[in-house]
Amino acid sequence: MSEAREQWGSTAGFLMAAIGSAVGLGNIWRFSYVTYENGGGAFLVPYLLALFIVGIPLLLLEFGLGHYMKASAPLSMFRIDRRFQWVGWWAVVFTMFGILTYYCVVIAWCLNYILFSLYQPWVGAEGGADGFFFAEFLGAKPSPGEPLRGPAELTAPRASVVVTLALVWAINGVIIGRGLRRGLEPVIRVFIPLLFVLMILLVVWSLFLPGSGRGLAWYLQPDWSQLGNWRVWVAAISQIFFTLSLGFGIMIAYASYLPERSDITRNALLTAFADSGFAVFAGVAVFATLGFMAQVQGQEVGEVVTSGIGLAFVAYPKVISELPFLPVVFGVLFFTALAIAGLSSSLSLIQAFVSALGDKYEIDRPRMVGTVCTVGFVLGLVFTTGAGISWLDIVDHFMTSYGLVLVGLLEALIVGWVFGGERLGAHIEEAGDFRLNAHYGTFMRLIMTAALALTWFGLHQAEGGLGPFLARLFVLLSIAGVWLKRSWLDYSLKVIIPVVLLALIDRSLAEELTAPYGGYPTEALAGVGLGWLVATLVVAVAIDRHSWRESQRRPGS
Repeated sequence: MSEAREQWGSTAGFLMAAIGSAVGLGNIWRFSYVTYENGGGAFLVPYLLALFIVGIPLLLLEFGLGHYMKASAPLSMFRIDRRFQWVGWWAVVFTMFGILTYYCVVIAWCLNYILFSLYQPWVGAEGGADGFFFAEFLGAKPSPGEPLRGPAELTAPRASVVVTLALVWAINGVIIGRGLRRGLEPVIRVFIPLLFVLMILLVVWSLFLPGSGRGLAWYLQPDWSQLGNWRVWVAAISQIFFTLSLGFGIMIAYASYLPERSDITRNALLTAFADSGFAVFAGVAVFATLGFMAQVQGQEVGEVVTSGIGLAFVAYPKVISELPFLPVVFGVLFFTALAIAGLSSSLSLIQAFVSALGDKYEIDRPRMVGTVCTVGFVLGLVFTTGAGISWLDIVDHFMTSYGLVLVGLLEALIVGWVFGGERLGAHIEEAGDFRLNAHYGTFMRLIMTAALALTWFGLHQAEGGLGPFLARLFVLLSIAGVWLKRSWLDYSLKVIIPVVLLALIDRSLAEELTAPYGGYPTEALAGVGLGWLVATLVVAVAIDRHSWRESQRRPGS
């Protein structure tokens, strides 16, 4: 017999950890910008459809599989069929040594900016907040006004970023090294309520700023014409997929620590709605504040809106300097919220990898965590160089656009066609009191029918030919299948999700081949992005060749 598997102290602890993993830096800056760029309030239509069509079914898959197998992602896949364990290893390896290596660097920037908020060094700096961030702080530009360094223009690591990066990894290591009940759970139970309180304070504060109404109008004003643009639908699916931590191996690992009696469906719905609700709510603070900035500078809101990193580390510092009252407090609150959101996600990423290693090898946990964090820190140093921004952008693109989507696709196919979607649904039903089919089945069938009908209508507008005709025929057959199949979850995993994710990959590849991502040289994309992704796959396959402990080969061990 193997040692007893650790369990969450309470369902609330599990939920906060799952929500903490889902609610990350992207909820605060990325969702707001993506919404604004893709139709404002109209974007919420494809976003919510994607939540129900892809997000919640995949979340149910990962929660249900982890709970059934009582194992991490690699061991869960091994127990389905030993040929598929590499899928689970690839998920946790590229998450740990791909995504987390640059994610921790961004958290390190947040820690630096908490300190910077006290004395605002970007005021008076050459090039303002932009020049300070890219040239003086990161060394990503030789001087303000010049273009960013390319991937090949490596410089010495920036000492101020290296120090805070070491601190980020040390915090992660200490917490995860103490285990689930003594480390991760008590910290998350503090982090998540604190994060929500900070965001409420920021939203209330921003709403009282002059010009906040202009910003909110830009954020949520619907542009219904955008719904006819396929890129908007791809953006919605991508946002849902990544914001719920799907394909990371995290949710499978977290659910493996749940007790036998657990309401999987209720937990999945609460996690999904809390994550999406937080993203929409955070957008209120972001755009209300940008509305104030636009009024102060006499510009349109669209002229002060910048994407991702620029929004957090360029636009917001400008706002902080112009605030009419307590700018220091506002800056500290904002960057503290970013840091907590980032740390709650980074903890989950490390836990997923450590859980997988612990399932396979009998290793002293503190020593294992220390080694993993040291390797992660060393790999992350490349992102602290002058070329770090370019490396971050390329690696993030390949890890999220291809790595996560491929893992999600393989999970759906393996569980749907090999393990069995009906079998998974039956387990979810038996595990808790919230009945999946009784409360949710008909609603999901209606949602899927609506989404497929919209797809058929979109294809109907396409030019004639055999391709669009066959596609429309497939959509009609899919609508029939939604109502004829006994299990909507089984049908979703076998047909709907694979088709959606294959279409997403097809679109990404088509754009990639038409124009290289970000205008980077092809050799840089291949060497940095594709190379990093392939390297993690090689590591996953190498670990796959090692045998599991005999006690871990069966579910329930």
